Amino acid sequence: MIAAAVAAGLFIWFATFLPAISAGGTARFSAAWAPSMGVSFTLYLDGLSLIFALLISGIGATIFLYCIGYMGDHPDFHRLILSLFAFMLAMLGLVLAADLISLFVFWELTALTSYLLIGFGHETEKARRNALQALLVTGAGGLALLAGLVLIGIASGSQDLTRILAGEGLQGHALYPAILVLVLLGAFTKSAQFPFHFWLPGAMAAPTPVSAWLHSATMVKAGVYLMARLHPVLSGTAGWEISLTAAGLTTAVLGGYLALRQSDLKQSLAYTTLMALGTITLMLAGEGGAALSAAMVFLIAHALYKAALFMLVGNIDHATGTRDVARLSGLARFMPLTALAALLAGASMAGLPPLTGWIAKELLYIAGLETSSLVTGGALLANALVFGVAGMVAIKPFIGAAPAVTRTPHEASPLMLIGPLLLGLTGLGFGLFPGLLQDMLAVTVAGSLQGGAALKLHLWPGFGLPLALSAATFALGGLFLALRLRHMKAIRGEAGPFDRGWDHLIEGFKSFAAGLTQMIQTGRLGFYMFATVLSLVMVLGLVLITRRPVISLSLEAPWSLWLIALIVALGAALALRTGSRILNIVGLGTSGLGVALIFILFGAPDVALTQLMVETLSAVLFAAALLRLPQLTERRPRRRQILHGLLAGAFGLIMTLIVLAITSHPLDRRLTDWFEVNSVPAAHGHNIVNVILVDFRAFDTFGELTVVLLAAIGAYALLRRPVGKGAKS
Repeated sequence: MIAAAVAAGLFIWFATFLPAISAGGTARFSAAWAPSMGVSFTLYLDGLSLIFALLISGIGATIFLYCIGYMGDHPDFHRLILSLFAFMLAMLGLVLAADLISLFVFWELTALTSYLLIGFGHETEKARRNALQALLVTGAGGLALLAGLVLIGIASGSQDLTRILAGEGLQGHALYPAILVLVLLGAFTKSAQFPFHFWLPGAMAAPTPVSAWLHSATMVKAGVYLMARLHPVLSGTAGWEISLTAAGLTTAVLGGYLALRQSDLKQSLAYTTLMALGTITLMLAGEGGAALSAAMVFLIAHALYKAALFMLVGNIDHATGTRDVARLSGLARFMPLTALAALLAGASMAGLPPLTGWIAKELLYIAGLETSSLVTGGALLANALVFGVAGMVAIKPFIGAAPAVTRTPHEASPLMLIGPLLLGLTGLGFGLFPGLLQDMLAVTVAGSLQGGAALKLHLWPGFGLPLALSAATFALGGLFLALRLRHMKAIRGEAGPFDRGWDHLIEGFKSFAAGLTQMIQTGRLGFYMFATVLSLVMVLGLVLITRRPVISLSLEAPWSLWLIALIVALGAALALRTGSRILNIVGLGTSGLGVALIFILFGAPDVALTQLMVETLSAVLFAAALLRLPQLTERRPRRRQILHGLLAGAFGLIMTLIVLAITSHPLDRRLTDWFEVNSVPAAHGHNIVNVILVDFRAFDTFGELTVVLLAAIGAYALLRRPVGKGAKS
């Protein structure tokens, strides 16, 4: 009840901004988030964000009340409410975000919270599978969106959405094609546009209150919101128009067709959500006031009737124990208030007057006639299919003989009826008094969407072609309904090829990951070292080949340096050729000693001392370890020795060339000069190396010491471990 009160309070608070926003004003709330990066946490309220905020909080209040009646006795009820509340805050943050970083953070939070909600019944494999599917599909789109938002920030020179939208747009920028593809990938996956539509019906694994909210005003509308929000700076190009038209039209018609083929009422409603999302996307492909007005009014109408219908299906399931439409009939005599709410919501879904759905449908046809015959025909077919679905969901279960169910139907509790009745009556009120939406629609279309003048809303638009198209919708929809009723028991919904393809994709990915793991995780340290060095050789070699740096080589050196080089080479050769661990240590120590001598010759005694200490400690530790290790019995094949030798030689050659390339250019002394100037006054030390390690890079040194300490603890633990009789080297 507290969550419902908070949601209702937020709705009332947002409603207080209606006069100012309807008059063309905006509201902005800002707080510093990461000042050093120029990122602030800012909330921005205009016509578009206010419409979404009112829908999210208003419908959310009814959902919370419904949850109490529907799942109040569930042992995990409080977990559900907490997840729903977090989901609401994430959606509100998304639609109110005023900068790209905040928008993306809340975008991902909606994906995370929806994953928790869809997988609420995690005891079942279906819930876990469908929740993961939704998370992976929308998460992949989220990664694409992140890249797109980064490019928008680069192209516009700002992360502030208000500044970006107030600019000249990004259509002429060189990054526009990449931005368009990445942003639409994020929007299409979130709003389940074809071919990413398959995850949305699977989200029905969530409890009914979650489905009612997710499908009406929250997560699936996030992609629609993103397209609407960025409409002013991305629309108006052939790429935008073709992409949104193709995806929207296909999704709308396919969603209506699949919805009519379902026997489960909840699944049927899920597919009609695809139709609605596709229709809104189709309208957002345009630029004029007609298309954008149709998109906004249809968005509101769909949110109202879809939330109500989902809750009503929950009432039916709660009262009868089934959602199978073939088994449901005659419920009106047992559930009169549920039947009344279903009639109101179903009529709006079917586009019948005097509901808001009627006005939205008329606007869709007006916009379609201004666009193309393809858009008009697609909208007609999709609306007719959904008309048939409305009859199956809102009429068929309530008329006829008593239902063939195992329990006696009963009316739902008041908490489960408040939401559907209130939303149904709201749809009726906006239909009878469309002027209530006019001011908000006008400021949203002209201001937020920059689409020019919004259409006037009328319950009766007069005679004309849109009215004829409505009549054709009802006739064709009635035919679809009759055919569906005739084949009631023959048609059963099933997973489509895309959903089955997802399972094959996941299984294939698992097999690929398992094979790759077996190939690279061999458990042999030698293989890991070989792969690491080979990767370095390939990457560094590619850099040298592509960059082709200038390299100067001089062989002039004092005889002492040549002698030291010979000692280093002999030590390395000894370590490479011997089969004795003691001689290995001697050879490596000899090479290390030679390196220390080089440091001394070039005026770095402190580094030479460090090198000597490392070599000494290494020799002591290795000698101590040898006492605990078995004798070497395995010899590497000669072919492997040659291969490893060639790789080591290649690595050494590449590193030599890199050093020569670096030393062939004058030393950039800017950083060196800075340390020389600031070493004494800032850190009170004349030894610049020590000052850097202890003062200027103190945290780095602390981290290195921590790593060394942990390594020492690990080595000590290994040395104390007794060696088994069957141990191998």
